[in-house]
Amino acid sequence: MAGPPRARDPQSVLFACAMNSVRSPMAESLLRHMFPQGLYVKSAGARRGELDPFAVSVMAELGQDISAHKPQTFEELEDWEGLNFDLIITLSPEAHHKALELTRTLAADVEYWPTHDPTTMEGSRDQKLAAYRDVCDQLLLRIRRRFSKVGAANG
Repeated sequence: MAGPPRARDPQSVLFACAMNSVRSPMAESLLRHMFPQGLYVKSAGARRGELDPFAVSVMAELGQDISAHKPQTFEELEDWEGLNFDLIITLSPEAHHKALELTRTLAADVEYWPTHDPTTMEGSRDQKLAAYRDVCDQLLLRIRRRFSKVGAANG
């Protein structure tokens, strides 16, 4: 077998975006609901933001409550529990650069999934919600594709 099997079958996954307020908390919740046991999932940001109410609404439509999520930075996560992840999935360029910087000293694989930032969407509440739903749908598809072979997904 070539290479470590860790990346193909991770036990712990960190999702990261710019401010840990929309994309990475969504991804964290989606993957956690797919694997309620057996997979440790967290999220962090390159910088700390405020949890986005549109993200909370869109996830609630799926029956997933992220309203208690507290945005945190890589540094805060590292201080609290260390960055012991098999796989770091970055969703924004800023988070990707930060993850590559950090993984020079960590044994973690990094995957970059460029994901649109829905907070830049202008328009009505419905148009904004549609942009957030699109991001959620894209993340769900990527997660299903990436983790379909990991254990027995029930999502």
